[in-house]
Amino acid sequence: MAKYLVTGGAGFIGTNLVEALVAGGDKVVVYDDFRRGQRRNLQDYKQTEVRIVEGDVRDAKTLKRAAKGCDYLLHLAGVTGVPRSVKDPHETLEVSSIGTLNALTAARDMKIKRFVYASSCAVYGESPILPKEEVMLPAPYSPYGAAMLIGEDLARVFYTTYRIETVCLRLFNVYGPREKPDDDDTGLMARFISALLQGKPPQIYGDGKQSRDFVHVSDVVEAFRLACTAPKAEGEVFNIASGSRVSITGLLAVFNQLLDLEVTGEFKDARPADVRHSLAETIKAQEVLGFRPRVGLHEGIVKAMLWYRRALGKSVKLPRSST
Repeated sequence: MAKYLVTGGAGFIGTNLVEALVAGGDKVVVYDDFRRGQRRNLQDYKQTEVRIVEGDVRDAKTLKRAAKGCDYLLHLAGVTGVPRSVKDPHETLEVSSIGTLNALTAARDMKIKRFVYASSCAVYGESPILPKEEVMLPAPYSPYGAAMLIGEDLARVFYTTYRIETVCLRLFNVYGPREKPDDDDTGLMARFISALLQGKPPQIYGDGKQSRDFVHVSDVVEAFRLACTAPKAEGEVFNIASGSRVSITGLLAVFNQLLDLEVTGEFKDARPADVRHSLAETIKAQEVLGFRPRVGLHEGIVKAMLWYRRALGKSVKLPRSST
């Protein structure tokens, strides 16, 4: 049995991660300021399983106290999403960079065995080269991508200077249960599902020919768990993705096929700093971490739809057609 500190543990990926850790018999300390995280996602745990510490990652002292006695620190806290970062680059860079520095310092001072950082494919920017490989030169296209890269640089510095075991996971387009469907920075998959369950056409920014590499949150959770103990992973960066891509209009076609619909999207202007295409090479994660995505796109969509249908209320019915 191990003890984990999960920053951002009340958020989308964080709550899925906490659930898996507790199910495996481990203890968890959740550190979250609850500006975007949801307390109700944690209300069913016993205090002996999950201890909640409310705090901002910019508060170094509180974060360090939360890390005391923990074996692993999984750092997911920060301002997420490209659109939010474009609106407020100052907050994005401040929270993410200072927060990551504080988390790394807490890991160093509290003798954490390994620090695992949730980075993003946004560090690759708009490079036309596909698939994205970890050896490529990062070139962020948004304040969010820049903030994620700063976090990676800090992790590398703490590894080389202080010999803190750090692992950075570049997450691609994560989807699945517990992502808020009504947030400005909600992922594409959650926005599509929410719209369809309410009988509305999903909004598509740009021409819909953009492509994304979607990875189910359960696979991401497994990647975090593997990253904590995998030999030879320290100091490294890994792509965490499905290794396949689908266009936005292609994704809508998948929904239409699964739900027997003929929905067309509501097209809007492209958003600033959105990259055109995203696809990961995952060989390094397979060889070093033993990571292999297990949830295919169709299966993942069905799982997510079932969860969102319950979350949005029993009265919500799947539409049979839409024009």
